[in-house]
Amino acid sequence: MLFGLFVPKQAAAYQQNSATFALHADSGLAEAKFVKIKANLTKALSANDKPAAAVCYQQIAELFYLQTAYLQALDNLYKAERIYREINAPLKLAANLNKIGQTYYHVRQYPAASKAFNEALELYRQQRDNNGMAEAYGYIGQVGEKTMAYPDAIHYQQLALQHYRLANNNSGIAKIYENLGSIHEDKLQLDSALKYFSLAEQINAGNNNMLAQIEVINNLGDVYRKSGKYSESLKYTYKAAALARKLNDEYQLGSAYRDLSKAYSLLGRNDSAFYYSEASRDMFLKIFTEDNEKQLALLQTLFEIEEKDDAIDRFRNEKMINRIIATGATVITCLVVLLAATFISRQRLKLRNEQKIYEQSQHNFKEALELKSKELTGHTLHIIQKNQLLDELKEKLKAMIKDDKRDQRRELHKLLNMIQLNSNQDKSWEDFRVVFEQVHNNFFDKLKEHPAGLSAADMRMLALLKMNLGSADMATMLGISQDSLRIARYRLRKKLDLPEGETLQSFIKNVT
Repeated sequence: MLFGLFVPKQAAAYQQNSATFALHADSGLAEAKFVKIKANLTKALSANDKPAAAVCYQQIAELFYLQTAYLQALDNLYKAERIYREINAPLKLAANLNKIGQTYYHVRQYPAASKAFNEALELYRQQRDNNGMAEAYGYIGQVGEKTMAYPDAIHYQQLALQHYRLANNNSGIAKIYENLGSIHEDKLQLDSALKYFSLAEQINAGNNNMLAQIEVINNLGDVYRKSGKYSESLKYTYKAAALARKLNDEYQLGSAYRDLSKAYSLLGRNDSAFYYSEASRDMFLKIFTEDNEKQLALLQTLFEIEEKDDAIDRFRNEKMINRIIATGATVITCLVVLLAATFISRQRLKLRNEQKIYEQSQHNFKEALELKSKELTGHTLHIIQKNQLLDELKEKLKAMIKDDKRDQRRELHKLLNMIQLNSNQDKSWEDFRVVFEQVHNNFFDKLKEHPAGLSAADMRMLALLKMNLGSADMATMLGISQDSLRIARYRLRKKLDLPEGETLQSFIKNVT
């Protein structure tokens, strides 16, 4: 399976897949796989083998997804989607839609993810595919948890559970139990969380699924710790650590060390808490450093290969066009000589050429607009991901400041200031503005003409609303909290003197 069910607590859960580790560990293997897939894609396109081409696009998307190149992954998944719609392959289309939804889910574009999951669900219903319906329900439930719509989240996970039972899919049932445990843990309903995690543990043990078992056991340790049962918590967390060492799962081992540090801190055993805190920090730093270096090298290789292939394709197309042009010129010359270039033929030829030029200009304009729209999406995702990373780093540094190592506070404060400065810098916004104006002509000029005298911050917010971004992503883009965003929107409505019942979205439609 290309993308597994995401556990809401674990953003990097897909890394439990052994194939993923192989790709991260050996960039040469991934490069060779990419070259092979591209060769298969070229062969499939040449033979007009559309199903094979769609599979190749999905495989390329997987490689980019595993390297966190989500825009490139989506681009290839949408190519596969177009083919599956064209050849009327509903089950394959549904599976591809789930992959699209998971990619949007991973970059926190929850409305887009939910739309893809619901369309996949409808296709699975039409085909009466219980496994497919269960998978889609599980994904929709995870979106509900992420958006804190907990009643919906539980409802959809229960529906997923029913369909996995109908399909007699024990692995799927275990995953849904784990998801339900996570939802109840988020709500601090710890008895229910313990029940569902225990059920997942029993099924994974029966299936001998040790990779899934590590995380479930870690979750059990979390629940016992939050319940104040520290001895039980330590027992499960040590068990998870031992299993992670056995399977050489460094990510889960680091998570276990972090949980051990929390438990020992609550027990007042500060020496042990410090030891496991440092062990966890060292483990995650090692994983981050090694993965970052390998992924950067691999991505560079993948992009270079793709650019080279694109250049070859352009050369072939240009060569073919030149041949067509040369042949056409020869034919036209012969016609001119034979027909004496009469007035009527010249007029017809002129009109024909003008029509071609017009059609080509229209085609070029559409392509340029699509390119700018994709570039604008890329800028937006880049800013969101950058600010999310900076927010995460700030929170970690704030936690370190509260530590007893007071001699580090001055340097850590400096780092926090540097991160804040980077988060607020205007360069990314300037790049965003330039591309935005190319897609939405004169948008900012019209706003400047408004009598309210809008500030740069006001126009930034209106531009993000124009792109239909959710509140969470808008807050991340602007570097403020969601509460501050609500206040800013209220003040902007007042500043624009909007009448009762008119929204900011309605105002934006009138501007354009």
